[in-house]
Amino acid sequence: MIICPKCTKENQDHYKFCLGCGAELPRDASPKKFAPTSNTPPHGVPAVKIAPAAMIDEPTSQGQGPSQGLPSTPPADGPSVVCPQCSHPNPGTNKFCASCGFKLTKAPQTGGSQPLPQSQMAAPAPGPAPAPLPGPAVPLQGELPGPTAGGITLTALRADGTEAGTFHMAAGPTTIGRDSGGIFAGDSYLSPRHATFTARGRQVVVRDESSLNGVYRKIGRDEPIELGYGDIFRIGQEILRIEPLAPMPKSADGVERLGSPARGYVGRLALLIGRDTTGNAYPVPESGLHLGRERGDVLFPEDGYVSGLHCRISFANAKLYLTDLGSSNGSFVRLQKDQPLNSGDVLLMGQQLFRVSVD
Repeated sequence: MIICPKCTKENQDHYKFCLGCGAELPRDASPKKFAPTSNTPPHGVPAVKIAPAAMIDEPTSQGQGPSQGLPSTPPADGPSVVCPQCSHPNPGTNKFCASCGFKLTKAPQTGGSQPLPQSQMAAPAPGPAPAPLPGPAVPLQGELPGPTAGGITLTALRADGTEAGTFHMAAGPTTIGRDSGGIFAGDSYLSPRHATFTARGRQVVVRDESSLNGVYRKIGRDEPIELGYGDIFRIGQEILRIEPLAPMPKSADGVERLGSPARGYVGRLALLIGRDTTGNAYPVPESGLHLGRERGDVLFPEDGYVSGLHCRISFANAKLYLTDLGSSNGSFVRLQKDQPLNSGDVLLMGQQLFRVSVD
């Protein structure tokens, strides 16, 4: 254990910041070296699906250790509780699942503690770009009508996985945004008319109503998602767009332009710093790229919401793929058109996370 010199709280050896006060802890160990094959399953090989931990409003720690906001094992004074919805192990004192927010029932008082799965470091839920560091979901303001049969329920999730409020919609098309009130009223990063939801059987179709900050869907761990040129995804507070590497055309008088050759590269990642403004760009080779805070080919060392090794961009069969490598805060892909969702899918809109369910 590491004793915080500022508040004397005990922290696990792999923590970099104190859970009690957030102060940096004394460390002697150096950062882990990047080994792409050690944490990245080969493309196409099925991997064990483990629900990523909920976003925690705490500073991050180093590497691939457990999240700071959750202990690596449940408290010794109570048995662990496995979430019946996502199979995520939780400490016995949790009332809600730390991964999906499902209401838990108490486990029988017979078993011992069960270790949680290893995941990336925890951090608060990211907000849209550019934006200040986001906070937890906005609490429910006032009573809302109960669920309607055949309707849709959006459940706002706090940093610890508990529910911050719900919003019920009828089966017909319903547009939500900052003007909808309730759990959306206090989020200034939501557009007045942000997205429209429609129930179709056991699925939900969501449409982005040309909102400023977009609607993002959280992708599953170790599940490659195909990306096309122009697609936008988000890790931590970094918003990136896949762009083609097209050769520069000749000038009007036939003179070829000077520039570095693009042989062996299949595109580039452009960092979005505004609605129509890009910053740094990173070429994507045919061998792919790893992105993270401490390890990888593209690093974001100042973004505490990016895990040590967060995700991978790969190229196979003339297609680009994004794979989340078990990051704590997850990877999100921006929806470009009407997108069908299933119950349990998680959306990022404005500064909040929402779990979608069909009544």
